[in-house]
Amino acid sequence: MSAVGRLLRNENRIDFPSLWKRALTASAVLFVVAVGALAFLGLNLGIEFEGGASWEVRSAEVTSEKLQSSLEPLGLGNARIQNVGRETWRVRAETESAAALEEVKIALADAAGIDQADVTASAVGASWGDEVTAKARNALVVFFIVLFIYISLRLEWKMAVGALAAVAHDILLTVGVYALFQLEVTSATVIAFLTILGYSLYDTLVVFDKIRENERRATSATAMTYTEVTSFSLNQVLMRSVNTTVTSVLPVLAVLVVGRFVLGAVTLQEFAIALLVGLIVGTYSSLFVATPIVAWLKEREATNVERQIAATKRKHDGFDIGTALADADRSRKVRSGARGEGHRVTGAPKGVSKGPTVTVTKRRIESPAKSKSEASEREPQGEVKPRPRKKKH
Repeated sequence: MSAVGRLLRNENRIDFPSLWKRALTASAVLFVVAVGALAFLGLNLGIEFEGGASWEVRSAEVTSEKLQSSLEPLGLGNARIQNVGRETWRVRAETESAAALEEVKIALADAAGIDQADVTASAVGASWGDEVTAKARNALVVFFIVLFIYISLRLEWKMAVGALAAVAHDILLTVGVYALFQLEVTSATVIAFLTILGYSLYDTLVVFDKIRENERRATSATAMTYTEVTSFSLNQVLMRSVNTTVTSVLPVLAVLVVGRFVLGAVTLQEFAIALLVGLIVGTYSSLFVATPIVAWLKEREATNVERQIAATKRKHDGFDIGTALADADRSRKVRSGARGEGHRVTGAPKGVSKGPTVTVTKRRIESPAKSKSEASEREPQGEVKPRPRKKKH
């Protein structure tokens, strides 16, 4: 059976630990590229964050040079002009008054040969942009704190560390893409970033929940490591993660194609690009960033160290973790059933790989309650006199 066939049937047996080092190396390279793009290129922030004025001109005949030359008499020769969609140009500059805003609007309309009503203008103060930036930063910090507390209470703090690392990884790589290609960051982009946080967290918690379930199943199976349980769990949820990602990416691609090439809607494009990058990176991080971190932290616990020692003694070609977990489930059922019947359950002797031993213990059989008629027949009749004591000489 091919690898695709096993994946579709959820019968894959991928050795994820062998892929983690290469995946983390790839993440480190992408991390360096993203940080470099942020440091040397910076983000192309929209007017919602930097403040200023923006004009959008819809014309198929005008060029960026023509628009630039029309603004030079107004002292705005350094204005940023960007083709953001189908026959749509966006001009950004700083103006000090509403009159200057209207003058630029007239100049752009004349240069494009269109009516003034076809030129849309908007302005945002610099103080408002700073306030929005500060609130977004504070909201992100609060989100990380609440997320860490919740996962620590719901699962454990080691998984909270892995989830936070995956979310930070997704945000940084997505922001790095925007910095590298100088895509404009607007309020719609911020909304997309928040959506990415929710998706990445959801996919990671699904993986962690499956790992925790199999960890409980492997309690009585001491000859398997936590990393092996983790790899087995990832194989179980892999197809689910792929299906969720594909069904999420297809609508986003439709929004991106329709918004960018059909409708020319810039807002849809800005929103869809962030979502598309975040969905793909989020699926990757849940399998190759969050999970390796948790496995690395958990393998240093005393119980899991003992499991590693036991696993080194049982290594052989015929070992299958799925079979071992199924045997552990059966052993647990035997133990619970035996205890319910009053038997004593002991572990297997040293050096024996069998399951638990059930020792049958005798239970005292209580006689049934006697009826009142039988009890009355055995009661003494008449007056009962006490037996006289013998005198001591």
